[in-house]
Amino acid sequence: MTRYIRRAALLCALLLVALLVNVVRVQLVRSDTYTGNPANRRTEIARWGQPRGDILAGGSPVTGSRDTGGMFRYTRTYTDGPLYAPVTGFASQVYGTTLLEHARDRLLAGTDPGLAGFPLLHDLTRARSTGGTVVTTIDPEAQRAAYEGLAGRHGAVAALDPVTGRILALVSLPSFDPGELSGTGEDVARAWRRLDGDPDRPMLNRAVDRTYPPGSTFKVVTAAAALDAGVVDDLDAPTRSPDPYTLPGTRTRLTNEVDGCTDASVRYALEWSCNTVFAELGVETGVAAMSRTAASFGFDDAGLRVPFAVARSTFAAKQDRAQLALSSIGQFDTRATPLQMAMVASAVAGDGTVPVPYLVERTTTAAGTTLSATRPRTLHRAMRRETAERLRELMTGVVEEGTGTNAAIPGAVVGGKTGTAQHGVGNAGTPYAWFISWARGKDAPAPAVAVAVVVEDARARGEISGGGDAAPIARSVMEAVLGDGAADAR
Repeated sequence: MTRYIRRAALLCALLLVALLVNVVRVQLVRSDTYTGNPANRRTEIARWGQPRGDILAGGSPVTGSRDTGGMFRYTRTYTDGPLYAPVTGFASQVYGTTLLEHARDRLLAGTDPGLAGFPLLHDLTRARSTGGTVVTTIDPEAQRAAYEGLAGRHGAVAALDPVTGRILALVSLPSFDPGELSGTGEDVARAWRRLDGDPDRPMLNRAVDRTYPPGSTFKVVTAAAALDAGVVDDLDAPTRSPDPYTLPGTRTRLTNEVDGCTDASVRYALEWSCNTVFAELGVETGVAAMSRTAASFGFDDAGLRVPFAVARSTFAAKQDRAQLALSSIGQFDTRATPLQMAMVASAVAGDGTVPVPYLVERTTTAAGTTLSATRPRTLHRAMRRETAERLRELMTGVVEEGTGTNAAIPGAVVGGKTGTAQHGVGNAGTPYAWFISWARGKDAPAPAVAVAVVVEDARARGEISGGGDAAPIARSVMEAVLGDGAADAR
């Protein structure tokens, strides 16, 4: 009898060991496979079983959660959805997450171990805490000024604090309401089909995901390279530039939109945007120095994140002299995101260094305990400090005397550069209107804001121009950041 009991006990022990081994296999070894199986809906049910954490702009939430009582109980809601869509992205039960909703998904969904008192145990048990909070750097007044300035047109605006790199505004139009993609019903599927098939691409974040030929705004980069390389010393000296300028090795003649560019000084050429002067200046500076300076501003960096990825802006490192002439005025293969051109303006506004742009000021638990905080960092030194000072002088002249007078703000020091960029086959597309700028209070020790604006389609307002279409939008954003002092001075 005792022998049978012993055998039964041994069998039970073996079964227990087998059970434990299988539990380990399922929970640890095969867990990712089961979790990722499309047939397993437990993860998604748990994911939407509690309110999601919020994203804040100016201290107020621009997101929320609504209890539907269904299987996926809480759906995402958005305040001023189209206004903040280029910042928040969307969080959809069906179509996933984008932008900040994606980049900070674990924190917002409550699965980040940092939200728990015992992170290791939390990670092992896959427990879910109350969703945390993402505090953005967005200035709501600047964001709204950019959005309303672009209203009715296609384009984008990026605004930075030139000292820290904080992103103050990030706007893309046409936009969409991310709340339309919350939920699981047929209306959500219908909204997705409409938005995804819209030829105007409202879900494209033009501020960071699309690159454009920067046109004449790139002349700021060319001027920085020429000054640092010693090709230019005296800003007021004649440059011996012909008008028209024949591109090296070709019979193609480059012309200007304004008079007075023959042998014009660099100061006049920037204020009135002489193509011929800067095309020749880029060729004299050379492709190596031009490429090096462009890279120092952030071009050709494929790793920039804010925290979501930013499209790579480009300046070709290998090109012949004719191509280099065109690249030096922001044409040929030169491409830039609006955020990249705001970084260019930031470097000029400051001491010649490019701050790392960032969109998340800090993250917290639902109770407000800080989990992480972003510290300002420098990406590169783009030019010498003295060069930045001389470029500020030139860009101030553009606003006071040249093509950028529409950006002037009484009571503030403003520097800017206009641009119109040709594109399309045979340059058949409607030119893009650009304006980059920076501003500081008259007695302020440091600049407050740097802005880049691109308008894709200004046909509603007649002939397109950077000074006429983009500069007034930049001015509104700068006024919003400068605050009441700028408004009172108008």
